[in-house]
Amino acid sequence: MTSKTEIESLLYLMDDPDPFVQQSVENRLEELGEKAVPLLDEYRAEVNSEEAKCRVNNVIHKLTFGTLEADFIEVLESGLKTRKSLEEAIFTLARFDSPTLRISDYQKKLDHFAKMVEPQIKYRLDEKRKMKYLLKFIFEDLNFRGDSEQYHAPQNCFLNQVIDRRKGLPISLSLIVMFISRRLEMPFFGINMPIHFMLNFVGDKEELLIDPYDNGAIVTYDQCYFFLKKNNIEPRPEHFQIATNLDIVLRCIRNLIHSYERKEQLERVTDLKKLLNLAEMYE
Repeated sequence: MTSKTEIESLLYLMDDPDPFVQQSVENRLEELGEKAVPLLDEYRAEVNSEEAKCRVNNVIHKLTFGTLEADFIEVLESGLKTRKSLEEAIFTLARFDSPTLRISDYQKKLDHFAKMVEPQIKYRLDEKRKMKYLLKFIFEDLNFRGDSEQYHAPQNCFLNQVIDRRKGLPISLSLIVMFISRRLEMPFFGINMPIHFMLNFVGDKEELLIDPYDNGAIVTYDQCYFFLKKNNIEPRPEHFQIATNLDIVLRCIRNLIHSYERKEQLERVTDLKKLLNLAEMYE
C-alpha cells in the first residue's frame, strides 16, 4: 500500500544523478501503476513550483497513457457514427492532459447549457431565428470566444478546458456549438476548411456558413474563398464539405501535435502520433 509520503520521496529521488536510483524509482512507479495517480494528483495540487508540477504531470501521463490508448481504441472500434460518439471521442482525448477527468461532469455542463437556452428557442422562433439565438447564447451570454493571445496553447484543444476557460480554437468552439445543438436537435455541422474550421447550419430553407472564431458571425463562400487564396491555398469544393466525425477527431489530434511541437514536449508528440496512427486506420 502506497502513501503520500512515499510518493513525495519517489518524486524527490527522480532528480538523483545516480542511474540506479532513477531506475529504481521508475520501477516502483510502474509497480504502483494507476493506483498512485490520486495521490500524485493530490500532491500536484499542493506544490507551488511549476517545475515540480511538470514533473508530476509527466509521471501521471506515463502511468495513464496505456489506459487512455485502450479506451481510445474502444471508442474508435464502436464507430464514430453519431454526434454522441464524437463527443465521447473528444472527451476521451481530453484525458491526454487530464487523466483523472470525469467526463460525465462536463457532459452535465453541456446538458445544463442546453436546458438554459431551450425554453427560449423551443417553440415560437423560426429555424433561422433559433440558430441566431443559440449562437448569441453561446458567444455572448456564455462568452465563449477565440483565444487570440495563446492561440497555439494545448488548453485551447482540450474540450474540458475550453468549457472552463470559455476560450478555444475554431474547431473546439465549433464542437461546443455542435454538442449543445445536438441536445436541442438543431442541424449544426462542421466544415473542415483548411487553416480555419467552420460551422455549417443546414436548415430546411437555407444553408449558412458560420465563423465560430468571430462570435458566430454568418459568412459567405466568397469570403472563405478570399481567405484561402490570401493564405496561398487554392479553394476546392471538398474544402466546404461537411466534415465526418473521424475528420474532426483527426484534426483535433493534429492540432495537439502542433501545439506540443511548439512547446518542444516531444514525448507528448510521440504519444499523440500513436493516437493519430490509430485513428487513421479507420479512414
